[in-house]
Amino acid sequence: MGDHDNNVSLWNIEKGTVVRTMSGHTDRVASLAWNEYILSSGSRSGNIHHHDVRVSNHHVATLTGHNLEVCGLEYSSDGKYLASGGNDNNVMIWDKSETQPLHTLIEHSAAVKALAWSPFSRNLLASGGGSHDRQICFWNSLTGALHTSVDTGSQVSSLLWSKNSKELVSGHGYSQNQLTVWKYPAMTRIAELTGHEDRVLQMSLSPDGSTVISLGADESLRLWKVFESEATRRKKINDPVKSSKSKLSMSCR
Repeated sequence: MGDHDNNVSLWNIEKGTVVRTMSGHTDRVASLAWNEYILSSGSRSGNIHHHDVRVSNHHVATLTGHNLEVCGLEYSSDGKYLASGGNDNNVMIWDKSETQPLHTLIEHSAAVKALAWSPFSRNLLASGGGSHDRQICFWNSLTGALHTSVDTGSQVSSLLWSKNSKELVSGHGYSQNQLTVWKYPAMTRIAELTGHEDRVLQMSLSPDGSTVISLGADESLRLWKVFESEATRRKKINDPVKSSKSKLSMSCR
């Protein structure tokens, strides 16, 4: 967990206790991403720190590139590349062993928090911009080239790819605070999922790839049946049936 005291803390979630506190940042820590035993943290200072949690001298590298707060971090599925998004409106792509960015992507015109690597094309990165941008952009991480972009109509706060199909879901802010399900690459809207009373802050995907949990600024957690699981997809291949619409499964406050 990153905090306003400029620290990163590791917690035992079963006991609810702090296992370790790692210092080093000079300002609050707003974003985190794991890559095996390396925990990367992004700060309001614009720096990204790599922490090796196996050793006492945990701070093993500092990545410099952003000049404002780093509000999004995401590793590629193979762990070779790190994507970062900042309040400077930039997306940066880093080799895990380098301290200077491979590419600086400047298409967005607002802060970038939402980042997601495609599970079916390892060099494809999606990024989402804030309320003055509202775009989802798709990038070739090898060349830094922009594939395509779509104006979503509202702040993009989070992105998730389906594990089993070429679809993704985006979380949004004002005015509907909705989750939108998209078909890639056409970027046609499949569903608009409403219920949050304030902006969506973060989303996560269930292990089977079917359910999305969303956290809102309305202090609620909502579980949505959004995608097909791999088991359901295989069953449909053998016994096709009409697919059901995405729906809210549960809401918790």
